Amino acid sequence: VQLQASGGGLVQAGGSLRLSCAASGRTFNSYSMGWFRQAPGKERESVASIRWSGDSTYYADSVKGRFTISRDNARNTVSLQMNSLKPEDTAVYYCAAKWRFGVAYDYWGQGTQVTVSS
Repeated sequence: VQLQASGGGLVQAGGSLRLSCAASGRTFNSYSMGWFRQAPGKERESVASIRWSGDSTYYADSVKGRFTISRDNARNTVSLQMNSLKPEDTAVYYCAAKWRFGVAYDYWGQGTQVTVSS
C-alpha cells in the first residue's frame, strides 16, 4: 500500500483545514487508517483512526469535537477534517494503514505540514 497525504498548509487559529490521504491498491477496504502527527521536539502521537469497516473511530482527547476522520472506500481515500485549529495543532501530519488483522501500522505516507498561527 502506498499512501500520499495532502492538504496541509498555514492557517490562523480558529480556522479549518482538510487533509486527504490517497491509497494505492485494490484492498483499501481491508485496512484500518490512522492520522498521526509529530511536532518539533515531540514524539509522534495518534490523532484519529477509522476501522477498516468504517464502523468505529478513535480520536485523541486533544482533538475530540474538532477533528473528524472519514473514509471513502470507493475512492481509496481517508480524510481528516480539522476545525477550530489551535497553535498546538501545528505539526507534520502522517496518514498510515494497518491490515485489518494486524497490530501495527505498517504503511506510512510522506507527511504534510500543518501550521496554525496565533
